[in-house]
Amino acid sequence: MPAIPTDRPVKRRRGARVVVVADDAVLLQGDTDPGLPGSRFWQVPGGGIDAGESTREAAARELHEETGLRIDPADLVGPVATRVVSHGYSDRILIQAETFYLLRTARFEPVNAALTEAEARRRVASVWFPIDDLPDDVWPSDLPALVAWGGGDPLDLGEVEESTVPVDH
Repeated sequence: MPAIPTDRPVKRRRGARVVVVADDAVLLQGDTDPGLPGSRFWQVPGGGIDAGESTREAAARELHEETGLRIDPADLVGPVATRVVSHGYSDRILIQAETFYLLRTARFEPVNAALTEAEARRRVASVWFPIDDLPDDVWPSDLPALVAWGGGDPLDLGEVEESTVPVDH
């Protein structure tokens, strides 16, 4: 393993994510930590909230940027869950207060519509996975509960860590 800096910069932000479901499959994006060759984790589309955006608007924007699918923010169901997540990577630590939304849609072929240069370096795949056969390294690990959300209050997923390099490394 390459040497991991002990003083990785820490960034805190708010984020929004979308659980995209088509029939019995969920769309996941395979990302990698460029500092750890061969690493792979799977997550639902989403990212940071820009100044002046609501969580719902950010979720719809991020969905378009990362998959090419344009939707009206009102088409999102939820919020279905919230959490505070710490992501430790080889070069940084991201602490993000996240809000999750749900979108049921017809299956489509995702495209990278507007990724940043850094996102494009990390993104390795977008794949539809059967909900009952998810990969091992899926973020959030509670994904089946989000898919099955039946309404009411958002699920509180608490504070979790999802890391390629643990935060306390």
